[in-house]
Amino acid sequence: MNSPANPGRGAPDRPSVRRSGVLVVVLVSAVLAGCASFSPDAGFSSIESAAKDKLGKDVRWARSDADVDTIDRRVRELLAKPLSVEDAVQVALLNNRGLQARFQDLGITEAEVVQAGRLPNPGFTFGRLRQGDEVELERGLHLNLARLLTLPMVSQLEARRFEQVKREVTMDVLSLAADARKAYFQAVAAEETVRYMRQVKQTAEASAELARRMEQVGNFSKLARAREQAFYADAALGFARADQAQRASRERLARLLGVWGDQLQFQLPERLPDLPAEARNQPDIEAVAMAQRLDVQAAKLGAEQTAKNLGLTRTTRFINVLEFGPARVLEGARDSGYKRGYEVSFELPIFDFGGSKVAKAEAIYGQAVERAAEAAINARSEVREAYSAYRNSFDIAKHYRDEIVPLNKRIAEENLLRYNGMLIGVFDLLADARSQITSVNSYIESLRDYWIAQSDLQMALIGKPSLAPAARTAPASTGRPDH
Repeated sequence: MNSPANPGRGAPDRPSVRRSGVLVVVLVSAVLAGCASFSPDAGFSSIESAAKDKLGKDVRWARSDADVDTIDRRVRELLAKPLSVEDAVQVALLNNRGLQARFQDLGITEAEVVQAGRLPNPGFTFGRLRQGDEVELERGLHLNLARLLTLPMVSQLEARRFEQVKREVTMDVLSLAADARKAYFQAVAAEETVRYMRQVKQTAEASAELARRMEQVGNFSKLARAREQAFYADAALGFARADQAQRASRERLARLLGVWGDQLQFQLPERLPDLPAEARNQPDIEAVAMAQRLDVQAAKLGAEQTAKNLGLTRTTRFINVLEFGPARVLEGARDSGYKRGYEVSFELPIFDFGGSKVAKAEAIYGQAVERAAEAAINARSEVREAYSAYRNSFDIAKHYRDEIVPLNKRIAEENLLRYNGMLIGVFDLLADARSQITSVNSYIESLRDYWIAQSDLQMALIGKPSLAPAARTAPASTGRPDH
């Protein structure tokens, strides 16, 4: 009578040929698995190069304590002095935590690329059945043959996706730089406005107090005093609004810079940069944008990747679950010997020949092509809009600088001469001074709009911009209000 096989005892010696075959499979798997490996920086060097070439700025991925210390030291150095626009951009690129989180996508995507380039782990099956004195043992080693056959194509697709992610991260870097520039100019303009409105409020307060005293001695009418008091009330309200706008713009800049705590005490210059002598003239603006826009390149890359996916679907629709591996089966008593051979399993294309997968892939590809075309059309329109806003804002700011502000200044000087000659009174002089408030504020706003428009244009040439709304500078009053 045959005794049941003892699980603790070793199986009979396998034939050397079978052992060699299994060993070859394992060694081949190990060699192929070693073909896919991680890069030293997960593709971050391309991001660094783009930031240096297009912005002239440094970016650093905080992957270690040493990187964090380096970033903190550099940020402290930049914040220790009044921030220029270039320093603000540099702080944002180094210190913005959202951008640091985006850099992690590089590591995530590269891990997926490496995984796609490696063979799946082989599978091992073992079964033991017993019926009376008979024991049946089954052992098998199998590999996913479909994965093996499609490995080169899948690796290529993942590599393309990795390149797309690097382009998207690069565009995020450029977008952050543009947003930091605009936030910087808004904050500086807001601080300049609030300082000016504080002076206006103080002047209006002095005028209202003088009017009150003159009314008390009978040298001023109630209507005239009410007008001075109304002007003071308006000036106080204008100052309050300017103060809130200044606080909000500074907080937005702080968020982009990634600063908090003591770092919030960063200093800004007292006034905006001067308007340049001439505006930029670039008739080939669309061609430049098409050659440089990263979003257009990313959309094109996405369409190409989808096309590759279409080919992959057509290739694997009949072998999508194909598995292959050596097998040995022991039936009967333990000493009855092994049955040797191999097993192949695959899906029979009886009910579904994969036509739906192909149709879906073709539709997705057509969608990707249309989106790439849309990206190109939108890029042309955006760069035209940005250039038009840039030239228009320059002309407006130049008009305020060269015409309106000097004109109001000459009027004020002439009225001062008339006051010194006792031809007009103090309140007439103050009334003419008030007419300059609108023109000065409008000039500050127009200068701010110019620098923001310039930032939008720079971004429109290399990536999708966040265009600022059309400038709504209030018209300056050159006349004297009724008194």
